[in-house]
Amino acid sequence: MEFTLPQWGQLITLIMMAFALGMDAFSLGIGLGMKGMVTQQLFAMSGAIGIMHVLMPLAGMTLGRNMNGLVGDVAVWVGGGLLCFLGGNMLWSSLREAGASTDSVTSLWGMLVSSFSVSLDSLSAGFSLGMLSTDTPLALGLMGFFGGMMGGLGMVLGKFLGSWAGNYGEALGGLILMLLGFKFLL
Repeated sequence: MEFTLPQWGQLITLIMMAFALGMDAFSLGIGLGMKGMVTQQLFAMSGAIGIMHVLMPLAGMTLGRNMNGLVGDVAVWVGGGLLCFLGGNMLWSSLREAGASTDSVTSLWGMLVSSFSVSLDSLSAGFSLGMLSTDTPLALGLMGFFGGMMGGLGMVLGKFLGSWAGNYGEALGGLILMLLGFKFLL
């Protein structure tokens, strides 16, 4: 099967967009990995991020056909606020107790909130894609793949950096999440 020039252009554009959206998942992954996640938690979180990177753009594409200008900025602000909250919670927990557990982020609720907050920019991208005649399965597949893969790579890197940083790994991870959240807010 041969692609036409517009199809190649759309494929390259979607790959670049999925990679760019995955960079937030990578940053989140570094922060979470510094908490010392076990391999099972790493895979579960990567999966949650990948799933949210499919569901959020799908919701955005669906809603974007009607209300593109109304919700885009609000989604980014909510995501930034959630990341600041999660990062602040990690930072406070690390300062309060030296051996703080990873339960707050690796519980089902923590995974949902973390993956949701980092996927809100995918919702905004979905609004834009909903206005265009985009190949929806291709776009969603690429966004889910890149989001999950880059989140997982970030967690592996964060796990390495966290062991290198010692007791300050969780505090550093929380600081990274807060900075990522501030990036959304500003």
